[in-house]
Amino acid sequence: MAVQLVWFKRDLRVQDHAALAHAARGGPVLPVYIVEPDLWQQPEAAAQHWGFIRESLLELDAALRASGRPHARLHVLVGHAVPVLQALHRTLGMAAIHAHEETGNAWTFARDRAVRRWARAHGVAVHEVPQFGVVRGLRDRDQWLAARERLMAAPLAPWPPAELAFAPWPLPTPAGLDPVAWRLSGDGAWQPQPWPTAQALGLDPWEPPARQRGGRSAAQATLHSFLHTRAAQYRGGISSPLSAPTACSRLSPYLAYGVLSLRETVQATRTQAQALAAAPRGRDNADPDTAHARRLLAGLRAFESRLYWHCHFIQKLESEPALEHHNLHRGYDGLREHDGNPAHLEALRQGRTGWPLVDACVAMLRHTGWLNFRMRAMLVSVAAYPLWLHWRPVGVWLAQLFLDYEPGIHWPQMQMQSGTTGINATRVYNPVKQALDHDPQGTFVRHWLPALRRVPDAWLFEPWRMPASVQAACGVRLGIDWPVPPVALDEALRQAKARLHAWRNRPGMRVQAQAIVQRHGSRRGAPLGRGAPGRQPAARRPTGAPPEQLSLW
Repeated sequence: MAVQLVWFKRDLRVQDHAALAHAARGGPVLPVYIVEPDLWQQPEAAAQHWGFIRESLLELDAALRASGRPHARLHVLVGHAVPVLQALHRTLGMAAIHAHEETGNAWTFARDRAVRRWARAHGVAVHEVPQFGVVRGLRDRDQWLAARERLMAAPLAPWPPAELAFAPWPLPTPAGLDPVAWRLSGDGAWQPQPWPTAQALGLDPWEPPARQRGGRSAAQATLHSFLHTRAAQYRGGISSPLSAPTACSRLSPYLAYGVLSLRETVQATRTQAQALAAAPRGRDNADPDTAHARRLLAGLRAFESRLYWHCHFIQKLESEPALEHHNLHRGYDGLREHDGNPAHLEALRQGRTGWPLVDACVAMLRHTGWLNFRMRAMLVSVAAYPLWLHWRPVGVWLAQLFLDYEPGIHWPQMQMQSGTTGINATRVYNPVKQALDHDPQGTFVRHWLPALRRVPDAWLFEPWRMPASVQAACGVRLGIDWPVPPVALDEALRQAKARLHAWRNRPGMRVQAQAIVQRHGSRRGAPLGRGAPGRQPAARRPTGAPPEQLSLW
């Protein structure tokens, strides 16, 4: 029988892998991951992304081998997708390509269209299945929620499928070269080589030293600790950068690269919540076990709601791919495109804005590749309002820093926090107020900014106000040891809000906004179940983003 090729992309697992299960029913399977050089030249790509993927691929290969079937392994191929697939078809004779649907960037969209054109021309079927609650070709948002819920409630795809058999690779693996990558040379021959490094892919080799590790084992450990322990901190703990590293689920990179499936995460969350709700416990909230169980249950229900918003945002990019590069509300074209100050962007990138909480967040991102939602939103707000920067260059920079970069969440959030969707309330985060609210003792700022550790509390969040005598006493000279902010914060915020509101009130802006609500707005109402928002009738649809969206990214 002709080979069924399974093309792994951002679905680096065997558990609940619907494309793999479907392929196994058609004949011998060839599991493939293609390292595409042009993909790694996209501006959002970073060495940490490849490092995480590489670790996940190693465990994926091990899981395939552990199935015990002959020829079971992952084949890592280096080259452009269409020539690679053409060479495989010439050698092995493919009957079909199986993959999960991917809502990626404009480059992956164009590549997938090119692959489909090639497949049609050569009689190779292409089967793509959803892995998120995202509906390809969706015409009406009213139908979206029910489709998403059906997918989340469906049984997990089996592993290993009963029919699973693997197709042999036509070339022997060279001795001492395992894992091996096969590069397609210019003459169409396969050349064995070690897996490419970040440098070989043209990436800056720097990675955050404390980023999360890839792979299924790390993903499962993270999921287990959250469901059984850490979720008790979730409500009330995810906003502060002090508590968020443990209160947040920390599952975002594993979902972004498909090391965990969203469906298995939703079902595991629901199962644990149901067990907690059904378990007998005392009425005394002073009892530590009772209080912990109640907090854990509340955290899991809140977390499941965030998983709904995960799919809601990715659906936006799926339905309107242009929002990666253009304002969702085109009436905002021209708002910031021509006024950006390169020095402001560079100060933000270097963590040298002079606003301590902002610069501490940049320092944490550079060290860990992760930051909680509230602080991410604050970074974008500071970029968009007092620094008056366009969301696109800021978004590219943050995509490189976020280990969990997920295009379908990232770009809608960049626009929402920058005020260019036309349907969301203006959210302007004052970094001084945010520091007072979420780091009142200055613990976070002092940890990430050693230069400010001796600054007294009264001046810590506004060091530019320090008198010369205080600067001398704590060894922080403004403009030398610590940067002076590029703009006067209060005045810059006032001007930015006035400028945006004046733009928003121009003729015709509301009409376009209503069309965006119809196309992309959430349909909230009576819940289908715990944590799963239900459909809201058209007459009561919201004109702004619901509060839950503030805790998604």
